[in-house]
Amino acid sequence: MSDPGFLRAAGIWKVLGRRWTLAILENLNAAEALRFTELKRSLTISGTMLSERLLELENEGLVEKKIYRSTPPKSEYGLTAGAKELLLIMRDLGVWRTGWNSANKGHQLATTPLSP
Repeated sequence: MSDPGFLRAAGIWKVLGRRWTLAILENLNAAEALRFTELKRSLTISGTMLSERLLELENEGLVEKKIYRSTPPKSEYGLTAGAKELLLIMRDLGVWRTGWNSANKGHQLATTPLSP
C-alpha cells in the first residue's frame, strides 16, 4: 500500500521539475525580493516564460507578488515562508546527495546546474 505522505511529497517534484523553476526560486532566495525586469535579466529568460513560471509559483503558494501603488506602478516578487522552508529541505537534500556520492563511488548521483 502506498504511503500518502510520500505521494504528497512526490507531487512537489512536478512543480520543481518545471523548466526555470529552481533557478527562479534560487534567485529570489538570494535577493529577498526582485522586480520582474531584475529577475528576467539575472536569468536570461524570456518575459513570457518568466511570467508563466511566476504565475504558477504564485498559484502554488511559493512566490508572492507585492504591488506598490505608485506612478509608474511597481511590483516585486519574493518567496513565501513555505518556499523558504522548502529551500531548507532542498539544501538538506543536497547535503544528503554529497554524502551519498562519497559513500557510493560507483553510483554517483548526477549534478546539474539550476538554469536550463
